[in-house]
Amino acid sequence: MSTLLIGTSGYSYTEWVGPVYPKGTTQQAFLSHYAQLFSTVELNFSYYRMPEATQLSVMHQEAPSVQFSIKAHQSLTHSIETGSWREQVRLFRRALEPLIKEDVLSAVLLQFPFSFHYEIDQRKYLDSLLKTLSPLPLAVEFRNAQWYNNRTLDALKERNIALASLDLPSVKGNPPIMDVQTSSIAYLRLHGRNEQTWWGSDSASRYDYLYSNKELESLLERIRWLAKDTQKVLIYFNNHRRGQAVTNALALKALAEGGSACNLQRQASSIST
Repeated sequence: MSTLLIGTSGYSYTEWVGPVYPKGTTQQAFLSHYAQLFSTVELNFSYYRMPEATQLSVMHQEAPSVQFSIKAHQSLTHSIETGSWREQVRLFRRALEPLIKEDVLSAVLLQFPFSFHYEIDQRKYLDSLLKTLSPLPLAVEFRNAQWYNNRTLDALKERNIALASLDLPSVKGNPPIMDVQTSSIAYLRLHGRNEQTWWGSDSASRYDYLYSNKELESLLERIRWLAKDTQKVLIYFNNHRRGQAVTNALALKALAEGGSACNLQRQASSIST
């Protein structure tokens, strides 16, 4: 039976003090409080700055029960330099050693932007990158719909690499909603469904979204499908504004355990008590 691990994308949000963390909680204590709620987290700070082994070791010590997924640094996905990306991979891999040693690394997420097209140079780069990162557990998220084809899926299956399933608005420019098992793990990222503000100038409003009970029940059906032929399903809510990701993740956990997703607002208000 597949293991479901549900959490959020990031945990270190100061606006979560009050809605999620008890008032007065310092940023240094965020992770230990988070670990009381969830058994997994997707680290996203690593996209903006290269992580360090000491840093990740301390994080594991602060939350020894938590499984970590980690987003690859932008130098590997967004600002790729032909002459230096292999050195960036070396730095990134070295930072992960404490998590690998303690067997708490669930996945490395490679999130590629819309500008990463399905063209020969990008395909060759991706092939080289995946080989260099092997045998780490990997998930790839494409924002450009060109990548959603049988050739890509077959290549990921051959390499045992997960195609990240997405939940996001069905608007022009976004990739399709597609749940395909290409690895022994499945990876689902839930970005919210703000159609009106998705391409707006205020990127923060993009993730200001609360999934409804009905939407969570529908998501659970997708998760059950992903769990059919996989060993582990990693599920991360990225609708982080005002702690809504926590509200939805807790409700989804209740649903997956046979409970109810009803009255999410009451559940949200009780998180920090």
